[in-house]
Amino acid sequence: MASVSQLLIVNAGSSSLKLRVLGTDDAVVASADLPAPLDPAALKETLAGFGPVDAAGHRIVHGGSLYSSAVLIDAPVRRNLEALTDLAPLHQPPALAALDAVSALMPGVPDVACFDTAFHATIPGAASTFALPAHWREKWGLRRYGFHGLSHAYIARRTAELCPRASRVVSCHLGAGASLCAIRDGNSIDTTMGFTPMDGLVMATRPGSVDPGLILWLATHARVPLDELNDTLEHRSGLAGLAGNGDMRLVLERAGAGDADAVLARDVYMHRLRSCVASMTAALGGLDALVFTGGVGEHSAEIRARTMDGLGFLGVNGDPARNESGAGDREIGAADAPVRALVISARDDIEIARQTRALLTAMSH
Repeated sequence: MASVSQLLIVNAGSSSLKLRVLGTDDAVVASADLPAPLDPAALKETLAGFGPVDAAGHRIVHGGSLYSSAVLIDAPVRRNLEALTDLAPLHQPPALAALDAVSALMPGVPDVACFDTAFHATIPGAASTFALPAHWREKWGLRRYGFHGLSHAYIARRTAELCPRASRVVSCHLGAGASLCAIRDGNSIDTTMGFTPMDGLVMATRPGSVDPGLILWLATHARVPLDELNDTLEHRSGLAGLAGNGDMRLVLERAGAGDADAVLARDVYMHRLRSCVASMTAALGGLDALVFTGGVGEHSAEIRARTMDGLGFLGVNGDPARNESGAGDREIGAADAPVRALVISARDDIEIARQTRALLTAMSH
């Protein structure tokens, strides 16, 4: 395929299926969000309304150790993606269901898999290796895979456009799921999520880093069943476990009114976030730019302010007026601060489009 004009972006989550059609200039020319579980009739009607497309780029959460870049989906690749389901049991099935449904409705249109783990393939062994026995690591592929890679990859490229001299960047993807990425010269060298998306920062319903001994204690001493452990860690922890609600907007509203549980939830969230930014900065050997993205990162001036206020020792200095106003991609740090501070809108769709076009163009030559 020499060129890809109209490109369908397929982003399947646990609660919705986001569909976008991007033109050659990456402008969104059509969009729809369909609820989960997937309704084949609704999908068929939506795609018919979109009109013809040249290719489809699919967000796939886990590529394991098999895929470190985008790949054209054929039968063997499809089988490999299915085999990786055990590594992402909540995320891989809806993505594969969407892939199969879109493929059936658009025969002959090439499908490309773009992976959330791929951007982190450049993380060095010192950061990606768990201190576990070699035979465990080799047998089961135990390592830090990292996630939100499509978002962090876009942030790396967009930051380079806005701040060409910023070679050391910490990208803060803060949403219901949340992770940081240490980016040096456009490459990921460390990240907070690990073998699963449960590690690292406090999230809406996930706890982030927890002492593994605590989990073992719950399983052996408290006799908490494994399915209850899994469900609680995935759906009833994080902000929800601390404050009874995983919506940061409500947590901050309640904290502002003096609700003790919400204050604790906010403060635990902030303590972990600032600590992890410092950790990513240590991996980089310094910091040139701190970037906020994702639903919370883009829309919560309070979270951004509290983050920056606690990182003055790294050279971060927020500008309250800039932070609390404006829209879109913008600077929010003080003009004379050693470290640039920015808000950049999350655009996984543009990164998926870029990878899809690059692969298909390369294959056509």
